[in-house]
Amino acid sequence: MNIEEFFQLSAGKWFSHRTSQHLALNQSEHSKSDIIIDTLAVDHPEATKLCQQYEINPSSASCAIKINWNGTMEKDQTKHSGSTVLVSVPDADNPSEGKLLREVVDAEKTPVAGHYKFDSDGALILTIEDENIWSEERLWFASPNLRMRVNVLKSFGGFSITSFTSEIRMGGFPPAAKASEAANSVSS
Repeated sequence: MNIEEFFQLSAGKWFSHRTSQHLALNQSEHSKSDIIIDTLAVDHPEATKLCQQYEINPSSASCAIKINWNGTMEKDQTKHSGSTVLVSVPDADNPSEGKLLREVVDAEKTPVAGHYKFDSDGALILTIEDENIWSEERLWFASPNLRMRVNVLKSFGGFSITSFTSEIRMGGFPPAAKASEAANSVSS
């Protein structure tokens, strides 16, 4: 699987259930969200703008998605919603890895590109590091309609959070040929 196939297979509406463990506080919390993932053309204005923010030539991008979410934290029923755009820029020497650009909404923060690569089993591994936080997330498809994620987030100030997320496709299926190809690669 490559990043383009992964983004295409991710398109659609998903129900997400996340369990997070705050290691320093020995507390866990649960959240549920509806997530909508839309593929964008690499020349879409939002994708082009994002490349410009990172000072990367938009022609280097291979694919883009927009993610919208709306959910609640079970502990205090806090609502959370938002959206972000992601753009992949493959490494010229090794297209199975590269930079992942993420929309930054806080104008005071400097954009930090993440790094993606594919593990030998087809899982996508995302790593982001800045002066305050290190994060690694592993995403994979158990089937075309079931996606899993595990994440470790460490602050250089001392806290750590781990999470497990399961996402079930609720609609907006990818093209049948792509889903079939991805299903074959997931099951092999």
